[in-house]
Amino acid sequence: MSSKTRSIVAIDGPAGAGKSTVARRLASLLGWRFLDTGAMYRAVTLKALRTGISPEDEESMARLADAAEIELRPVGGVHKVFLDGEDVSAEIRGPDVSKSVPAVAALSRVRKAMVRVQRNFAEAGPVVAEGRDMGTVVFPDAGVKFYLDADPTVRAARRAAERGDADVTKTLAEQRERDRQDSTRTQSPLTRAPDAEYVDSTGLTVDEIVERMLGRVRDAGQG
Repeated sequence: MSSKTRSIVAIDGPAGAGKSTVARRLASLLGWRFLDTGAMYRAVTLKALRTGISPEDEESMARLADAAEIELRPVGGVHKVFLDGEDVSAEIRGPDVSKSVPAVAALSRVRKAMVRVQRNFAEAGPVVAEGRDMGTVVFPDAGVKFYLDADPTVRAARRAAERGDADVTKTLAEQRERDRQDSTRTQSPLTRAPDAEYVDSTGLTVDEIVERMLGRVRDAGQG
């Protein structure tokens, strides 16, 4: 395993498990960069919605993904997402994007384009990467891997709270459909890497999860 692959922490798991929050905190403590791959797919989805391209048109979606300039960088201590030079950090979290991103993320050629971007991101130095195929496809030789999960009801409650939505039942139904789509898609389905440490976040605070992960990373001789 090369030094580059050793300096990657891969965190996979389903929606609402807390991946982004935990990965961002862990990256900060390690002094590493944070790779939010979900934001990349959301940025591609936003561009498709703006240009009127349907996710069913994979040829056009592939060209769009290849042409999109997506940049993740901290601004004033906050992680921002830029699409073709525009700060779209807030817009990519909108309901239209959330509804359409599963279909976009399922496209093989879009995923291949994003994998290239994600691997290029990691070439610049150590990263904590979160997503659904970090440890299985994008960084199979990552030095440390985690699969972060939680009880489905707890995950739905977290996601509803993030969106300011009081209807947890609706969020749970949407989450179940997203889980189904993520785990059954042909290209890079959501699955736990054989060498990933399973972390159930159901009864844990963010600090407790991060402390556990940080210990594992340091035990592996990193950080």
